[in-house]
Amino acid sequence: MGKAESGRRKGREVRTALWLGRHPGTLATPAAVTASGLELGWVTTGGVLGGLGVGLCGWYRAHPDTFDTWAAPRMRAFWRRWSRYVGRRWTDALRACDLYTVHRKTKEERFPRVLKVRSPSPSVDTVQVRIPPGQHARQWEAKLPELTEALKAERVAVERVKPRVIGLVIERTEPFTEVIDAPDMPQDTDAVDITDLYVGEDEYGGELRLGVQGGRHTFIAGATGAGKNSIPMGLLRGLAPLIRDGLVRLWICDPKQMEFSTLAPIAHRYATDTGDCVGLVENFVADMQAVQRRLSAEGQRKITVSRETPLNLLILDEIGALLAYGDGADARELRKLLALVGSQGRATGHSMHGLVQEPTKDTVPVRDLFTVRICLRVTSASHVDMVLGDGARLRGALADEIPDGEETAGIGYVIRPRSRVPMRFRSAYTTDAEIAELVAFVQHGQHGAGMDLRVVA
Repeated sequence: MGKAESGRRKGREVRTALWLGRHPGTLATPAAVTASGLELGWVTTGGVLGGLGVGLCGWYRAHPDTFDTWAAPRMRAFWRRWSRYVGRRWTDALRACDLYTVHRKTKEERFPRVLKVRSPSPSVDTVQVRIPPGQHARQWEAKLPELTEALKAERVAVERVKPRVIGLVIERTEPFTEVIDAPDMPQDTDAVDITDLYVGEDEYGGELRLGVQGGRHTFIAGATGAGKNSIPMGLLRGLAPLIRDGLVRLWICDPKQMEFSTLAPIAHRYATDTGDCVGLVENFVADMQAVQRRLSAEGQRKITVSRETPLNLLILDEIGALLAYGDGADARELRKLLALVGSQGRATGHSMHGLVQEPTKDTVPVRDLFTVRICLRVTSASHVDMVLGDGARLRGALADEIPDGEETAGIGYVIRPRSRVPMRFRSAYTTDAEIAELVAFVQHGQHGAGMDLRVVA
C-alpha cells in the first residue's frame, strides 16, 4: 500500500522551529549580542562591534587583494542571501515563473529552498537550491528567460548538482566592462606549463586557462569581429620561450592572410592557398606518423617535449574556407587528414586549433573531433549548441545575444570543467604591437635552458 497522506498542514510553530534549525545564526547572533550587552555592558559591546567594523575597514583599505579574496565574497554572499534569495522577493519570482508545486491535499505551496549562496565576484552569484518533489532541472532550463527577468539579472544558467538539488549561476551585472591586457611572455622555458596557459578571465573573477598538450584540439567559433584570434594569440605569447627554443613548432594555414600573416617568420610551416594548405597538413600528418613509429619502436606511449620531439601546433584560420568553400578534391583530402590528427595526435604531441565563423556540420565535418570548444558571439542561436553541445544555450550560453561591437570582442562561453554549465569569459586582447613583440622575442631572444616538459597523454 502507498504511504498515507494527511490533509493537514504542519503547524506554523513547527515550520518556524524547522526554519530556525536550518538557520541557527538568525537566532544565535542577536542572542549573543544581547547576552554580551547584559553581561559586559552595552558600551563595551558597542565598542567591540565598532572595533570589528573599524578593523574590517582597515583591512579593506590596507590589503585589497586579501580582503577581496577572503572577506568580500563571504560578506556579499551573506547580504545577497538574505536580501534576494529568501522571503517574498524569492517566492514571488518563483511563483511568477511557475517554479513551485502545490500539495495535492493540503494545497500548500512548496517553494524550492535555497541551500547555499556564493558570490565569487561582484557581478555573479552561485545558488544551490533544493527543489520539491515533482520538479526537475529541465523545468528550470525551460523557464530561464522568465526567471532572468523576474530576478532582474543579466543571465541565469542552471545545472543538476545531485538528486533534487540544482545549481544556479546568476549574473547580476555585466562582468566584462574593460579590455583585458595580453598575457605576459615568460622569459624561460621552465616558467611555462603547457597544460595551464592564461588566456583571459572568467565570470567568477578567476583566470581562464587552456592547455596545448597533444590531443587538446581547440575549436573556436565566432562571427566577424568576435575576437577569435585573441585566444590562439594569447596561447602563443604564453608559449613564446618554447617556440624560441624549438620546443614548439607552429604550422599555420592562413587563407585570410590577415592577423596570422605576421607570424609567418616564426612558423615552422606557413601556407595561404588551399593547395598549399593541403600540402602543409600532409606534412603535419607525416610528421605525426613518424613520431608514432618512433614511439612504437621505443616502447613508449607518449612523448617528452624536447628539440628532438617538439610539440606541434596546427592553426587553421577560417577552417570553413578550407573544408567547405574551396576545391572539392582539396577539401575532401583535408577532411581525411584532419580526422587523422584529431583521432591520433594525442600521444605524439600534435594538436590543432580551428577558427570558424559558421560552425555547421556542412562547413566543419570534423567538428566533433575537437576536444575543447569555445563559442564567442555568433549570429544564430542554433550555432551555440553546434559548438558547445546539445542544450548548452538552454542552460545559459547566450552567445547569440552578445552585442556586436568592439567593446564585446573576446566575450564568449566555454563549458566549465567537470560540469555541463556554460561559463562566460573574456579573452585577453593582443594588439598588433604585442604580436610584433612576440615575433621579435622568438627571432632574437636569448636561448633559454630548454628543459624537457612531460606531455600528459
